[in-house]
Amino acid sequence: MKIVHTAESAALAAGQARPAAGEARPAAARSAAAAASTLSESATVKLSSTAAGLMASTPEFDAEKVAAIRQAIAEGTFKPNAEAIADKLIANAQELLNRMGR
Repeated sequence: MKIVHTAESAALAAGQARPAAGEARPAAARSAAAAASTLSESATVKLSSTAAGLMASTPEFDAEKVAAIRQAIAEGTFKPNAEAIADKLIANAQELLNRMGR
């Protein structure tokens, strides 16, 4: 992922409000914009241990199941199971909270 710094993002990061259309920028916003223009187009991002752990785990992928669901959607016969979806969301949230607690 590429993060691009713009004059506007630098001004917002410096706590400056975005000027209305046609309104001149304050000096602090102009200096923040000048500083942003000297930054490179990429930045270093450091992930938390939780985020790194989530990215390290490889989710299961069942290509046949995906193909069957895709076909059912195309045919108009797919009926989602709201209870199963809710149960899975709750289980995933509990797993995430347990990982964060370690």
